[in-house]
Amino acid sequence: MDKQKVSKTSPAVGQRLILCGIVLVVGIVGMLVLAGMKAPPAESELQERPLPVEVQTVSEEDVPVTIRGYGQVKTLNTVRITPEVSGRIVAVHPRLEEGEVIPSGELLFRVDDRDYRASLDEAHATVQQLENTVIRLEKELAIYRQRLKTLERSRDLARDEYERLKQLFEEDRVGTRSGMDNAERAANSAADQASQMAQAVTLYPVQIKEAEHHLAAARARMDHARTQLERCMVYAPFTGRIKQVAVELDQYVSPGATGLTLADDSVLEIQVPLDSRDVREWLVFKRRVGNDATAWFDGLKHVDCKIRWTEAMDEGYWQGRLARIVGFEQQTRTLTIAVRVDSAAAQSHATGNLPLVEGMFCQVDIPGRILRGVYRVPRWAVSYDQKLFVVRDQRLKTVAVNVARIQGEEALLSGGVNPGDQVIVTRLVAPLENSLLEITEIPS
Repeated sequence: MDKQKVSKTSPAVGQRLILCGIVLVVGIVGMLVLAGMKAPPAESELQERPLPVEVQTVSEEDVPVTIRGYGQVKTLNTVRITPEVSGRIVAVHPRLEEGEVIPSGELLFRVDDRDYRASLDEAHATVQQLENTVIRLEKELAIYRQRLKTLERSRDLARDEYERLKQLFEEDRVGTRSGMDNAERAANSAADQASQMAQAVTLYPVQIKEAEHHLAAARARMDHARTQLERCMVYAPFTGRIKQVAVELDQYVSPGATGLTLADDSVLEIQVPLDSRDVREWLVFKRRVGNDATAWFDGLKHVDCKIRWTEAMDEGYWQGRLARIVGFEQQTRTLTIAVRVDSAAAQSHATGNLPLVEGMFCQVDIPGRILRGVYRVPRWAVSYDQKLFVVRDQRLKTVAVNVARIQGEEALLSGGVNPGDQVIVTRLVAPLENSLLEITEIPS
């Protein structure tokens, strides 16, 4: 039974295989016939598409180096006005408010001065009393000196009278013993009076000197009392802006307590920290010799600086002047320099209607030495690994360069390019070396 089934299915499978082969051969033959009937495509020439770039022709030049830093504007002089006497505030300036500008010499506030005025009157009376004492002693000294002369004359006369009577009594037996004794007593009394007066005359200069010392001390106390009275009136030492107010009418104040803070806006200063390497390489110092030379940053050249407010960088600048080296920070290896701006320059309205005022955070450009024989290119044209794209025979070439300094948006090159080279300033991302270029020249 199984053998009959196998014999019946084998011819059917062979027929199917033959039919499939015939269809495949017919398809291949038809494809070849159709392919032979098709005309070949026209050949086109392959052209290279140029890369559009902007270029800048470089030339060797001497470029002044600019050191850039940032700092906050401050007033050069800010003074804390404090009362020097204690008492109650009885008067204040009508515009004693923060931000007001008070002219020099105007009264800021006044302390109750009645006790100090009484102390001055008492000291003045003491001085007058001691002055009269000195005058009285000097007059008494003059009188006593005259009396001393009289007493000395009386003493000499009484002694002569005693000697005459003694001689008469002892040699000529003229007179009496009692008369001679009375003459001796009168001579001794006159001598004693003259001696007492001489002693008084001797002591009077000492008394006058003591009185003069007392008078000097009294005058010092009077001057102190006058000074204390004057300190009750507190005036503006200069034309300044009030930064802080801590006194009110009827407030009791004590010496040393902060009354107000006054800022002098006539001279402003910006302290700018700079990299010590930039300062060493580019700032100009005049070497000083002699006994007045010090172990500090001496002989700094004072140059004009450009100051721009960071909130209005494109609206102009103010002009300041490099003043001094403030200090060296060991941890950060930075040098802090001070740039001063006077009131005329600060009010030049470089940024619209605003003057340069305390509190503004500014960019400061400080001119330094001249970097000679360098090439100026845009900063972005140089890659992080100091390579540059240039044009060689209308094609892109990559060259290694030596960047002497990055200054703002410019890179100053000291090697790697030659005068007249066309530097590609278009920002390119991984361009192919030797690419054909479509060049647009832009001015340097």
